Amino acid sequence: MFAVIAAHLCVAVCAPFLVSRIGRRALALLALAPVSAVVYAVAASEQVFAAAHANEAAIRSHEAAAAVPAAFPSETLTWIPGLDLTLVMRLDVLSWVMTLIVGGVGALVLIYASAYFKKSAAGLGRFAAVFVAFIAAMLGVVQSDHTMGVYAFWEATSLLSYLLIGHHFERRPARAAARQALLVTTGGSLAMFVGFVMLGQVEGGSYLLSELVANAHNGTLGLSVTGPTGAISTSGLYLNVAALLVLLGAFSKSALVPTHFWLPGAMAAPTPVSAYLHAAAMVKAGLYLVARLTPGFTDLLLWSPLIVATGLATMFVGGWRALRQHDLKLVLAYGTVSQLGLIMAVLGAGSASLMAAGVAMLLAHSLFKSTLFLTVGAVESATGTRDIHRLSGVARAMPWTGAAAGLAAASMAGLPLTTGYLGKEALLAALMHGSEAGWMGGEASLAAGVTGAELLFLVAVALGSVLTAAYSWRFWWGAFGVRPIDEVLAVKPLPVTLRLPIYLLSLGALLGLAPAVFEAGVGAYGVILPGHAHLAWWSGVDVALVTLVIFACAGVLAWRARQFEALQARFAVSINAVDLHTWSLRELEIVAARVTRMTQRGSLPFELSTIMATLVAAVGAALLVHPPSALQLRAWDSPVQLLVGVVIVVAAVMTARARRRMKAAFTLGAVGLGVAMLYASYGAPDLALTQILVEAVGMVIFVLVLRRLPAHFSDRPLARSRWWRLLLSIVVAGGVLVVGLYATAARTHAPDSSLMAEEAYFFGHGLNIVNVILVDIRAWDTVGELSVLLVIATGVASLIHAGSTSKPRYQRISALLRGRISRVDEAPAGPHSRVTFLPTVARLDERERSIVIEVTTRLLFPTMIVLSLWLLFIGHNNPGGGFAGGVVAGLAFVLRYLAGGAEELEKAMPISPGRILGTGLFIAGAGAFAPLAFGRSVLQSTEVDWDFGLLGHLHFTTATILDIGVYVLVIGLVLDLVAAAGAQIDRHGEENDEGGAASSGAQHVASVSSEVTS
Repeated sequence: MFAVIAAHLCVAVCAPFLVSRIGRRALALLALAPVSAVVYAVAASEQVFAAAHANEAAIRSHEAAAAVPAAFPSETLTWIPGLDLTLVMRLDVLSWVMTLIVGGVGALVLIYASAYFKKSAAGLGRFAAVFVAFIAAMLGVVQSDHTMGVYAFWEATSLLSYLLIGHHFERRPARAAARQALLVTTGGSLAMFVGFVMLGQVEGGSYLLSELVANAHNGTLGLSVTGPTGAISTSGLYLNVAALLVLLGAFSKSALVPTHFWLPGAMAAPTPVSAYLHAAAMVKAGLYLVARLTPGFTDLLLWSPLIVATGLATMFVGGWRALRQHDLKLVLAYGTVSQLGLIMAVLGAGSASLMAAGVAMLLAHSLFKSTLFLTVGAVESATGTRDIHRLSGVARAMPWTGAAAGLAAASMAGLPLTTGYLGKEALLAALMHGSEAGWMGGEASLAAGVTGAELLFLVAVALGSVLTAAYSWRFWWGAFGVRPIDEVLAVKPLPVTLRLPIYLLSLGALLGLAPAVFEAGVGAYGVILPGHAHLAWWSGVDVALVTLVIFACAGVLAWRARQFEALQARFAVSINAVDLHTWSLRELEIVAARVTRMTQRGSLPFELSTIMATLVAAVGAALLVHPPSALQLRAWDSPVQLLVGVVIVVAAVMTARARRRMKAAFTLGAVGLGVAMLYASYGAPDLALTQILVEAVGMVIFVLVLRRLPAHFSDRPLARSRWWRLLLSIVVAGGVLVVGLYATAARTHAPDSSLMAEEAYFFGHGLNIVNVILVDIRAWDTVGELSVLLVIATGVASLIHAGSTSKPRYQRISALLRGRISRVDEAPAGPHSRVTFLPTVARLDERERSIVIEVTTRLLFPTMIVLSLWLLFIGHNNPGGGFAGGVVAGLAFVLRYLAGGAEELEKAMPISPGRILGTGLFIAGAGAFAPLAFGRSVLQSTEVDWDFGLLGHLHFTTATILDIGVYVLVIGLVLDLVAAAGAQIDRHGEENDEGGAASSGAQHVASVSSEVTS
């Protein structure tokens, strides 16, 4: 199961490349990924059904069946054993059915899409990648047995569906529909997540779905709202709240009222997306979750009644709206809403007979609705429209497609001998002969064992079936029937790859011809529920009469379609769910804007004061509630630390009182250097070295940026404001000090750092604890921080160049780095002026050069490069590492920039900073996965010994590769920031020269160089 999902992810990564090479035909090739899921399910079918029948036999004989489900195929992937974080996959009958749906329909839709999209369609590679990734996420949802795994894959389907619905992002309706679907489904999934956590933490609960259902069924979970004495049970109320939260996620995903409106809006997506997400896959997730939990939760007070009531209401709303639509796709969309509601009600009703009918209807719906959505795409491709009022006689030009659509529509309507009829007939038989669902029993019993609740359910299903049959006919006749219209549309021929998936999926309507096989399959699920599963063509004369009445009423309704549309128009309400959702979002944004104006005035001092005051108040309140018993204060370990502390305080005061920006920058740097000295005095050379290097780079960036700002700060605040800020700073500083002392005094266990020295040596294979922490102990954090650094570098440089020109950022930097700035004419160099180092400096005007910087650069550049490499390779056992080495190398290139400007920086490093950043991240990723080649886990340090014969012996750890990635990425970060800030200075210099200003870009660089030198 993990291998199949991993295969889909690998194919998704390769999809853009394949599409770029062979075009839209690559989509048909990508269908091999979901085919692998079908092959796996078929191969595992014998084991799945053997375990299911053994489970059923044990339950029928009243034996303990707790150990039987373990016979189902299952896989476990342990992530963090100490936190019990694992991914558990399990393939039982329900998962098996869903895997066949997800994989089989997904493969055929991909083949269809290879002919549906035009050859010149934009974003096809992105579509292919996202579509295959969605299939992988959907497989994860239906095969995960761990609730956290279900939630993770569930959220993945929401995000990927957002991208698929908004595929045509240049169209406003597509963007709005994608946003609406994302907000609705993720809002419900967050509630579902809370419900999962509650179910996992309650006594007798579990994070495994199979264990949760088993515990609920055998009484380990207290499902009853009242206890043994008749008092209110806290456990029962707790479980009902948790179940309600889970149902909110399922209802929103499957578009049940009141969240049903997002599904018709999502029809802005391409037809293959509608056929898959909104017929066979995404909307089935909610149905799947309810079917998964119902066998254990049907005895909960709210579970089955709420599901049935909401489902039946959705059935009527969707069916009613479907009969007034003129767009074929919207007819199917509202029909989907209606049928999802009915299937949800049947799956959640809580008996074995209804569960079997629900699973049969779920499978049938996936097949016929995906067929019909693909048919809409075919009709639109052939005629150019989906409007019922403009289509006529299409069946004559597309007879086979019309026949396939007719077969699928018959299954949707529930005509006898179709798959749709098999599920509908089982539903009617269960309700008319007694479903045995416990919550529907009562004193108001009718003849033949049918209760009042079952009778109401039956009447609702019959009325809903009338609507279903009516809009099924409306769809087929609207698409293929012959009607008098003003303009007869030309019908273009369609390729076989567009028609073949429609034909194959339509054959799913004939699965109902083998009811015994069908019953043996879908009937094997839900055996722990009361009653018996039964699927057949004939369940009695009474069922046949009800079916006949349903179709008779549906025929009358279809015949009077115009009058029914007029009736709906007369009773239409002016406010619908979409308007309410739009209004609520707009009001929420207005309230958020008002709150933001109140709390964030655009004044940095005000906002910082608010944050700091809140911090002190919150922490101070906690300390007052739990005051520290004793605080141990040690002022210093040596007089040197006292002296350094005094220097830091003086520098901090000077920074706060400085009037000149440059003075504030340098005094702030003095604070940082003082902190570095404190690190060194406490025996932390790594931290001290890193602090010093970062201060150096920060100073350069400060100087480059501050050169474009006024020399002085704005006017100082009034005296009252200064005193308030002074008081706040003293209070905050005192609060931080007290909290630090309290935290150290409140320690009750030995610190983790006491274990790190031994762990770093034996597991990280290094003597430098700090470096091993970065590349091994918390290597996941390091990789994440590298990604953040890359994003920050790109964002800062983009902000620097924002609005400067319409060219992309790297084109602008490249243009500036290649000397397209205001410089003196480049005269041919004489025989005595040739230089091999700092070549661009020789072409500068003498007044623009800094001899001190040039000499310093000539002396220090090669030394700093060698020093950076030395720090990189000794870092695993001595002070240093990739970060420190990368900063030193970056400073070396900064010297080249200060000596000759942007053009000299390009000569020194002709590779763009963006490529360096990407290369560093790639190397770090390679280092993360390198241990897999030695049978270890990702990011697990592994010793490697290579013997090169006469050349010697090489010993290193895979963490070194990660450190090299850090080294390269940090160089790219420094270059990107310096090049962006410096190039912007050069651009300003060029603009000043064009406007008659005095200085050129190189003169700016020279002035900056003198500032840094000082």
